[in-house]
Amino acid sequence: MTPHIYIDADACPVRDETYKVAWRHNVPVTVVANSYIRTPAEPTITFQLVTDGFDAADDWIADRADGDAIIVTSDILLAERCLTAGARVLSPSGKEMDNATIGSQLAVRAIMADLRDGADQPNIGGPPPFSARDRSRFLEALHLMVERMMRA
Repeated sequence: MTPHIYIDADACPVRDETYKVAWRHNVPVTVVANSYIRTPAEPTITFQLVTDGFDAADDWIADRADGDAIIVTSDILLAERCLTAGARVLSPSGKEMDNATIGSQLAVRAIMADLRDGADQPNIGGPPPFSARDRSRFLEALHLMVERMMRA
C-alpha cells in the first residue's frame, strides 16, 4: 500500500515536517487550502487551491479520504469524516485519531463550544501553545504511520 498524505493546511504548523517524512519515503503530499500557500517545487508535492466557501478544504479532503490516505488536521469534524471513509488521521501534535477515540474528542469539542457560548463564563482559553515536543512527536508518529502502511 502506498499512502498519500493530505494536509489541511490553512493553520497547519507541521507542513515542513510532513514534507521531510514524505521525501524520506517517496510518498505524495497534497496541500489543501483556500488561499495560496508556498510549497516546495517537488514532483511529489502538489498544492490544491479550493474556494473560500465554508468547509471547502474539508470537503475536498474528505472526498479523497480512503484506506490509502493519511490526513494531517486538527479539525475534529474533518477527522471524523475521514475516519469514516477509512483514512488514517494524525493531528499536528502527533496524536493519532481513530474510531475508538473520535467520539470522546467530539464530545469534548461540543462541551468546549457550549462553555465558550455561555454569556457569564470567564475566558477559558484555547489549546496550549504548539511546542518543539509536539513537532518531534508529529515527526515520529507520521514516520511510523507511513512505515506501517507501506508494510501492509
